[in-house]
Amino acid sequence: IMAIFYPLFALVMLTFVMAVATGASRLTSVRRRDIDPKYYRLMTGATPPDYVQKTGRNFANLLETPVLFYLLGALVIALDIDNVELVQHAWLYVALRLVHTIIHVSYNNPIHRFLAFVASLLTLLAMWIQLYHLVG
Repeated sequence: IMAIFYPLFALVMLTFVMAVATGASRLTSVRRRDIDPKYYRLMTGATPPDYVQKTGRNFANLLETPVLFYLLGALVIALDIDNVELVQHAWLYVALRLVHTIIHVSYNNPIHRFLAFVASLLTLLAMWIQLYHLVG
């Protein structure tokens, strides 16, 4: 199995953890009566509590730019590219996404969260440039 698979798998697991956390926060909000359960039919008509919004937004974030990470990983596997530096960058990307998640669902400082996001985005861009050079 190619080494790039492991950081891909790690990010998938983080995404599943946040999916479960999102569902749990929504159930909790209904049980605590923090929001009318009807809100969840169309996600309209009320403002959910912060803890619900944070987990939901973070889960959505893990389905946005990481798509480019997964695509890159699939290309690396399909093209049978074995590059240690690329794998190191992949682990850095996953670590930065984890930092972003921890900030987002805990103390949620927008500047800290933004810095983690930008660092992850620049890492991903560097990986794509590196892949371009490896293929081209």
